[in-house]
Amino acid sequence: MDFETVRYLKSEGIATVILNRPKVLNAMNKQLWIDLQAALNDARQDNGIKVVVITGEGRAFSTGADLKDSKNRTIEQYRDYLEALQEVSRQIIRFDKPTIAAINGYALGSGYELALACDIRIAAETASIGSPEARVASSITGGAFRLIQDLIGPGKAKELLFTAESIDGREAERIGLVNKAVPADQLMEKTYEMAGRIAQNASFSLKMIKRGLHLAQGEISLEGLMDFEVEGCLACVSSSSRGEALERFEKRKEKE
Repeated sequence: MDFETVRYLKSEGIATVILNRPKVLNAMNKQLWIDLQAALNDARQDNGIKVVVITGEGRAFSTGADLKDSKNRTIEQYRDYLEALQEVSRQIIRFDKPTIAAINGYALGSGYELALACDIRIAAETASIGSPEARVASSITGGAFRLIQDLIGPGKAKELLFTAESIDGREAERIGLVNKAVPADQLMEKTYEMAGRIAQNASFSLKMIKRGLHLAQGEISLEGLMDFEVEGCLACVSSSSRGEALERFEKRKEKE
């Protein structure tokens, strides 16, 4: 299957979705969310697929929302974008097959949230992972308010979100944000080793185990949280500080 913004591969029970906008460090626009959702739908319907790997082309997993794409959106257009984003996050969180994020580089903002939505995260030791939303007068989405705290606890989650600072793969492993950090040149090898071990197991068992884990986490209340995330993010991006924050962020990126 051919897509505009992702590459999609299937082999030996493993589907791989590669975010493919390397010139903008796989920054996310609405088309990427649409393509990602279509690839996931195919993987769900293919009985031969046991596990899905998501990674990025080039130097980044994803640097999050494409700010150039978002600058001139109306609030209603922003709502449409956020709802498309949330729907893909829901789809990944509830996906009935195991998912693995192979974090190959920058994983920021909604790119980081995409990795959080996956069941397992394997990161390059040199990856840069974080939520810069507070710096650009935005807020987090993708169920991340719960997902981050479930992984690292409320105190550490608050520290990372309030400071808007990034951490590398080693630190992410140390605090439990990722399952494993490995040398960058071994990332896909190690990811496929784990995916292969999962793919050897029974599809129905994997499905039932994943469903049970979600039920145990009290997933039923996630809807209300994610509805709040849309409203919270819209409130942030429509605030008077949004333009100034974006300008400061872009100037900072130019200096880096």
